[in-house]
Amino acid sequence: MIFFGIYGILLLMCHLTPITFSQLYNRFSSPIVPIDCGSKCAPYNEAGIPFCCDIRHTVPTAYQAEWEYLRANTDLWQLWKSEDSALTAELSSETPEGQVLIACKGIEYCQRGYRSITCRSFPFFPYIDSTGEFIGLSYYWEYEDRCWVISNLQKVSSTFIEEFIMTFDDLLANDTRDRVNYAHFSAQMRDDFAGMRRSIPLFHRNGFAYKISPRSERLRRYNAGTIPRFGPSRIAAALPFPDEL
Repeated sequence: MIFFGIYGILLLMCHLTPITFSQLYNRFSSPIVPIDCGSKCAPYNEAGIPFCCDIRHTVPTAYQAEWEYLRANTDLWQLWKSEDSALTAELSSETPEGQVLIACKGIEYCQRGYRSITCRSFPFFPYIDSTGEFIGLSYYWEYEDRCWVISNLQKVSSTFIEEFIMTFDDLLANDTRDRVNYAHFSAQMRDDFAGMRRSIPLFHRNGFAYKISPRSERLRRYNAGTIPRFGPSRIAAALPFPDEL
């Protein structure tokens, strides 16, 4: 099970007010791609729902202030619970201070206006280079075998990218601890991709897609549609008629 909170995907400071959350949600609302990407991966999940909506794969976190905002405005979310005491202890010990584990009622009850930041951002995170600069967004590579978006980066909306960068510019500026957390995770990505001899895909804040050398951090422009596909998408790409899978 991958735990969103480990990577600090949610960066809201505890002092933010409900009005701030409302404004934040309003300005970060564009879909990642122009289709329902969940319908692409759901058939390959035994639960029949998108992997990012299945708490067996992802348990999202929210800062206490965001949880208070959601609890006051919708019944969509509840605090996450598990009958597995070992799992509960493990995830609780990994939950950053000031954050809580949450779970929604289910995909059939989704209220798009009250999607958490984790829902809106996934599968992307703000990538920070070794100089400490937030230069764009990359993705959580643990989901390459499940997330349809990761295998179809050329379909990611430019509006989504702009809203993501604008939102995280503000969030990262609010708390240097969050920048440190993302810098650490970005460094881990460089280490892992160096070990795999792979370049890191990045949507740069300048509007172009790049591949980053994980060792030298040299940027090279590329077409996002040329990234290798993974999981079922890899199989589909090899078929005479890719849409048949």
